[in-house]
This record gives sequence, C-alpha cells and structure tokens, in this order.
Amino acid sequence: MRLFLCEKPSQGRDIAKVLGANRRGDGCLIGTDSTVTWCIGHLLETVPPEAYGIQYKNWSLDHLPIIPAQWQVEVKPKTAAQFKVIKRLLSDATTVVIATDADREGEMIARELLELCKYRGPVQRLWLSALNEASIRKALSSLKSGQETFPLYHSALARSRADWLIGMNLSRLFTLLGRRAGYDGVLSVGRVQTPTLRLVVDQDRAIAGFVPVPYWTVDVRLSSMDQRFIASWLPPRSGRDEAGRCLQQALAHQAVQTITDGKSATVISLQTEHFREPPPLPFDLSTLQEVCSRKLGLGVQEVLNIAQALYETHKATTYPRSDCRYLPESMFNEAPAVLDVLLKTDPALRPAFGSLDRSLRSRVWNDAKVTAHHGIIPTTEPTNLARMSEQERHVYELIRSHYLVQFLQHHEFDRTQVELECGEERLTAVGKQILVQGWKSLLCENTEEDEPSHKSQALPVLQQGTQCAVDDVELKSMRTAAPKPLTEGDLIKAMKNVAKLVNDPRLKQKLRDTTGIGTEATRAGIIKGLIDRGYLLKKKRALMASAAAHTLIEAVPATVADPGMTAIWEQALDEIEAGRLTLDAFVAKQANWIAQLVAHCRSLTLAIAVETSPGCPICNASMLRRKGKSGPFWSCSRYPDCKGTVSISKDTRRS
Repeated sequence: MRLFLCEKPSQGRDIAKVLGANRRGDGCLIGTDSTVTWCIGHLLETVPPEAYGIQYKNWSLDHLPIIPAQWQVEVKPKTAAQFKVIKRLLSDATTVVIATDADREGEMIARELLELCKYRGPVQRLWLSALNEASIRKALSSLKSGQETFPLYHSALARSRADWLIGMNLSRLFTLLGRRAGYDGVLSVGRVQTPTLRLVVDQDRAIAGFVPVPYWTVDVRLSSMDQRFIASWLPPRSGRDEAGRCLQQALAHQAVQTITDGKSATVISLQTEHFREPPPLPFDLSTLQEVCSRKLGLGVQEVLNIAQALYETHKATTYPRSDCRYLPESMFNEAPAVLDVLLKTDPALRPAFGSLDRSLRSRVWNDAKVTAHHGIIPTTEPTNLARMSEQERHVYELIRSHYLVQFLQHHEFDRTQVELECGEERLTAVGKQILVQGWKSLLCENTEEDEPSHKSQALPVLQQGTQCAVDDVELKSMRTAAPKPLTEGDLIKAMKNVAKLVNDPRLKQKLRDTTGIGTEATRAGIIKGLIDRGYLLKKKRALMASAAAHTLIEAVPATVADPGMTAIWEQALDEIEAGRLTLDAFVAKQANWIAQLVAHCRSLTLAIAVETSPGCPICNASMLRRKGKSGPFWSCSRYPDCKGTVSISKDTRRS
C-alpha cells in the first residue's frame, strides 16, 4: 500500500480526489492502491527540560546550561488519536509519499513521524506549488526521491533545536538574573524573536531621542510661454547641510529678496534622461505582507491566513510561503490557460485584457532565479469571487494584478532636470514626460514612495538661455521629521533585509545581501508571538515596544539581540539545506555558544529599573513584587522560607 502523508485534512482530500481514494477510513481516505492520511499540523513536539532530568523542573542557575545528549520528541496529547492512525498505517505501507507543505517545516512534520514510528521503507516526495487538480496531477507525475529533499529535514531540525537551546537556556538565565536584580517578570529570550524585538526597540529609541532641526525652503513659481512650473532654491554649499537643507533663516530670506527683485530666471543648463521601468514581479510572501500592510492595513498574520485560504480553500493562487518572486520558464506555456481562467472568473477585466500582449516574455520567467518555490500567482482553476471575503478578494486582486502586468510594456518616461540662475541665486526644477504608460495603466503602484508633485510636473519647452518670469516666491519654515514607528509590514521588510541594517564590518562581510532573520513561513508567527506576550504593542498600524521589551533588550548581552548574528545562524541553516554543513556540527556550535554565554553571564548583575522595595518586616531581606488576586504586593525574596509580605500603595514610585 502506498501511503500519502499530508499536513492537513483539506490538503489530504484534494490529493485523495485526484488519486481516486474516496472510501472513508479512520483518519484517512482509502483507494485501490493508495491511502491518504494527514498530520493535522505538528503531531509531535520537543520535550521540555524536565524530561531530560527531574532537576530541571525548578529553574536554577546551577542547572544551566541544559544540553540534551539525545534529543527526544513526544506526541501532543490533543492529537494522540491521529498519531495512532498514522502509526498503524505506516506499519502496513510499502511506500510513503511525503505530501506535506513543500518547505522545511513540512519536511520535518513528516520525517519526525517516520523516525518515531521506525519506518524504514522507500520514501518519495510530492512537491506541490498549488492545490488545484491540474497542479496535483502534474506533481504526481514527477515525484521527487526522498533523498533529494532529506536535507530540508535536517535544516528544520537544526532550526528547532537551536530555538530550543536558546529559548530554554537563555529565558531561564535572564529571568533568574532579573529576579536577582528585583525584576519579577519572565524575560523570554528567543533566537529570532529577541533580535526582531531589538529592531522595534531601536526604532523607539531613535524616535524618543530625535531632536527636530529647523530649516527653510524656497519654492519659486515660474512661467514660460504661458506655462507655469515650480522650481526650488538651491542654497550655496556653505549654507546647507549634507541633505542639502538650508539651516540659516537669514540666508533664505536674502534669497527670497534677490529672486523677487530679479523678476526673471535664466536657464543655464538642462539634462534629459530616459527611463524604462519594468513591471513589478509577482509577490513572495514577505512582499505581499509588506504591501498589504501599507495599502490595506492588514497585520502580517492576517495576510498569511488569507494567502493560505486563497491557496487551500479557494484554489485560486499558488503556494503562499514562497521566498521567490520569479517563475520557471516552462510556466510561460501555462500563461494562456491562466489568463483565460482569470477572464472567465471576472469578466470585468475584459477592457484591461485588450492591452495585454500574451506573447510578451517579461524578466519574471527565469529558471536561474527560481528557488524551491516560485512567485505567488493565480492558478488555472476557476474560482468564485463571490465566495471570498472582502479582504480575501483585495489580496487576491493584488496577486492577480502583479501577474497580469507581466504581459504589459515597460513604463517609459523622460525626466528633465533644469538649473536656472536668478541674480546670484541658483534654482532647480524637475519635470517628467510619460512616453509609454505601459503596466501603470493597470497597476497604479510604485514600489517607492510617491513622488512629490513638483518632481513629476510637465515642463514647458526650455533651452539654455530661456528667460522664465518669476510669478511668486514662497518661503517655507520646516522642521526635520522624527522617524516613523514601524508597522508590521515595515518590520517584516526589516527582518527580510537585515543585512542592509548591519553596521559591523565583520558581520557585513559574512552576510549575504539576501540573508534575513526568520523565514517566509515563520516571520508572521514571530511578530504575533511578540504581540501576544505583550512585548509589542499596536496603536492602529504602528508597533511600539513595551516597557518589558525595553527591559529585556537592556538586560541581554548585545550578541543575543543582534540581528546580524542571528542572520549568520540563519545562513548556516541554508548551508545545511544545501548539504554543505551537517546537523550535528551546527547544533554543537549552538550548544558551545550557549555554554560560553551562560558561563560568562552567570555572575552578571543586571541593570534593570525596578520599584524600590521595602525590607522584609520579618527577616529584613529584600522583597520582590508579586501579583495577587487583589493586586500587586511585596513578598520576601526568601519565600517560602520566609512568608513576609507588604502591600503596595498607589503612590509607589519607580527608582
């Protein structure tokens, strides 16, 4: 019997339908020669520290570090029944086809079960990019060997074990050190969550420490041949900062007077440059989350849930947890079928379809840039838009439009920069002339911030020596703006592009530009976890770090919270996936780093701002703030040996 091991029941039903496995069994679907079952996500989990020794049940510095000699997993109580089903089916299977999600996590979900159940038979891999019938049939006809995807399992295991080592050891270490310093909360440390938190804390600090600087601008309204345009005053080099801003009010006032008295400005130079902007690529998950955060105000976990529903429930789009924005060249042959289905699904697209060039082969079709997955695009499966929620439809339309623009021309325009002279003052004006609207006729989205209007204005016909009348001069008093709080989309972008934020030359040299922290599959969960723990607070779309988050980042050594160091470890996981680094070598390095960190930090005194505690009324020992049913109170730090308590008055102040 050939056993297909899926991740979710819905996925199992889709595959079973194509296989003709229609007879219901206990936790499975049965066909003539194939049976389909599912894991309901993770059936197994790494055991807690106390499973490796009863002494680890109580938190103590003396018991750190905790480094398992033999790693163990256990069955989750909630899914024990389904585990028994899979174990029974594995005992009868002649071949196993892993059909979980086509990524590291999916590989580990299946492989851990095979290991625990001691399955030793042949293994194949079903690699799906979409759950519509045509995609499933295509994947079934080209099953991968189990050996080909086995490194994914070791990469996922390495991530899981590194997370456990850091989370279990460092959370205990810094919580215990915090208690020694009088902090009564848990200082939860994570391999990725803590560096992610550091990104928000750093932004908060930059905002809090920002001192606005006044500066002045001068806008000059000019005209030539009855056509008006706006030029900006260029302060002299001696009177401007590195950003070109004038910081001297008197200098700006003098410029206004000179330009007003001059009454005309003369063109002294002009330069025109031609630009061709290719259409934006289809989405990977991070870019989709970033754009949906900015345009739709959606949280990153919401976007992942919606993208998953479009993939699993509606069969409308391809696999969502992709880190790639390109498409295989072979998929160009499927384009007519995709386009026909899109028009059939939404006839309102017919006017836009008149502009499409189906023979156009854009830069997106590139085998060299396709990773294990390709960009998120519509499938060849007809979908019912009426069954989608409003948010699902908005996200679907974004995905759809980024596919359609691959069949439109580049957006082409000329940009002209003009320099003018008025007395001793210099002015500059920028104009834009659109030559080919191209893909922007369908997708009015720029990957950069929208240009100021005077950067895309239409200029009159000008040449060197042209005299332009000064119609108006406006002096504006400005102030430099503080950095903006991060949104969830901004944070996803920062996590993905962390290499750009690293200043340490040593780390910068080691990091690939493409290295981020977390993965497409985990970043949303990391941010959600930080919000759920109270480390991140949301105010409308803005994220801010809580007081507990600042306490944590101040408490842990810089290396623990350094996004660059974490990105180096992430890079190592890629090396395992590529077969260039072994699982054991990676985990040994992590364990050694943890042991050194524990040894170094064991005697540290954390500088944590805590409430001034009174001495214990019984033994005069220091007291710790505790939470009780009637509110917070002081409790003796020697509890349970001493049970002295003191109530906390409302006017308690922080030291």
